[in-house]
Amino acid sequence: MRLAFMGTPDFAVPALLALHAAGHEIAAVYSQPPRPAGRGQSVRLSPVHQAAETLGLPVRTPARLRTNADEHAAFRDLNLDAAVVAAYGLILPAAMLDAPRLGCLNIHASLLPRWRGAAPIQAAILAGDSESGVTIMRMDEGLDTGAMLLSDQVALTPATTATTLHDALAAMGARLIVTTLNQPVGPGQPQPEQGVTYAGRLTREDGRIDWSRDAAALDRQIRALTPWPGTFTTLDGQVLKIGGAALVSAPRSAPPGTILDDALTVACGQGALRVTRIQRPGRGMMDAGSFQRGQPVPAGTVLGS
Repeated sequence: MRLAFMGTPDFAVPALLALHAAGHEIAAVYSQPPRPAGRGQSVRLSPVHQAAETLGLPVRTPARLRTNADEHAAFRDLNLDAAVVAAYGLILPAAMLDAPRLGCLNIHASLLPRWRGAAPIQAAILAGDSESGVTIMRMDEGLDTGAMLLSDQVALTPATTATTLHDALAAMGARLIVTTLNQPVGPGQPQPEQGVTYAGRLTREDGRIDWSRDAAALDRQIRALTPWPGTFTTLDGQVLKIGGAALVSAPRSAPPGTILDDALTVACGQGALRVTRIQRPGRGMMDAGSFQRGQPVPAGTVLGS
């Protein structure tokens, strides 16, 4: 088929590579514009942009689409069979949704209608869901409301992190979109009205650890929000990033946030977490043992202050 591919982050790269390897003609790749990143704020291409250039594919990086009539016309003039969208980051107006012969197909990282919205991977872990997956969806003007074409699922375990789930779903999405395009693309199945949930955009404040919460919920928070936006606590006004933790039995009761031993076991509202990876400002993330050998935080210290 003659396709456009529209995506920006790492999640979308496997799908682009799979479509190219399957022999589809990719007339154009759309991605978010290059932006400053890192400590030096040097301008960087998005992961999809980099992959497209490696494949020798033309890339377009419009900053906006809704009222951009020139982009609408350019997209229409591509004479596409379909457009494949994966975490692109811009809303497609009706003029673009309706332009390809078969419409625009979205690779969405959830089992719709659960977790429509911006952060479905993190939301599934935060909520303690037993499974997640990918849905290939025919796009309409709603927020992830289009008809479903194909889906698959993966079990979530107590060891699942945002990173491992991201990678699994990215690979799954690549497989499913190739399968979808290798068969007649029908109208799809409408999403059920029941079971709709939304995963809003994450902010840094979502990563603040409230030690009065249940240890199991905090474990999910750390697994879901690492590496982005990251989880953190404070000590004497200093931010400590928490990169990993494990559920443990509390050796004794203590106020939430209290460090119970030299292994950085922290009392929670119910149960306890043993911090396994931690970072001070200006330092790299390190294992708890190395952290305690450098500038130890003694038992009895209360985090979150």
